Amino acid sequence: MKNLVIAIDGPAASGKSTTSKLAAQRLGYIYVDTGAMYRAMTLKVLEHHIDTGDKRTIAELAEKTEISFKRRDGDLRVLLDQRDVTESIRSQAVTKAVSAVSMVEEVRESMVRIQRSMAEQGGIVVEGRDIGTVVFPKADLKIFMVADVRQRATRRQKELAQQGTEVVLDELVEDIRLRDQKDSGRGISPLRKASDAIELDTSDLSIEQQVEFIVREAEKIQRQRT
Repeated sequence: MKNLVIAIDGPAASGKSTTSKLAAQRLGYIYVDTGAMYRAMTLKVLEHHIDTGDKRTIAELAEKTEISFKRRDGDLRVLLDQRDVTESIRSQAVTKAVSAVSMVEEVRESMVRIQRSMAEQGGIVVEGRDIGTVVFPKADLKIFMVADVRQRATRRQKELAQQGTEVVLDELVEDIRLRDQKDSGRGISPLRKASDAIELDTSDLSIEQQVEFIVREAEKIQRQRT
């Protein structure tokens, strides 16, 4: 029986990454964080001191960029040109610039090619913002995760605190609202719920409850195909 391609989309800090990773582990699938790929590209843009509005230069840089994943001690590491940038891509500077870099068509084309090649054999959980609508429109299972904006900002604040960065909650609320507007309003692959996606509001759910929901839906599809 062919393993599934599971697409998990949703706005920033809706809980996609942690939930997708744990769901993949439960199912014995590969987990791909597409947001990390765009963050890695954004980090390179910032390191080269390229203006995020300079689409032509960013497109040229994307052609010379290699982004991949590697497992180390059970953890998934993000490699940018063979350099581990797993922690670096979570900086506030990258967070503020990633939407602009993601809007560059050549960047998205490059990332989508990599993502599709990873899923050729199925058995994969892919999360991002356009997975169910653009990257894998025929995914076996599509989940669209949402959450209250203040709850999302609180999650992001805790994540940054663990990295040693203290940010005022109201500032993060505004940043997330602005990013939602950019992601939903961009002309290329905007953030939107696929017509056949299942909406999952994570505002009041624990991580385990979120994982259980996805695993249960995946197992339901598998049973229907036996």
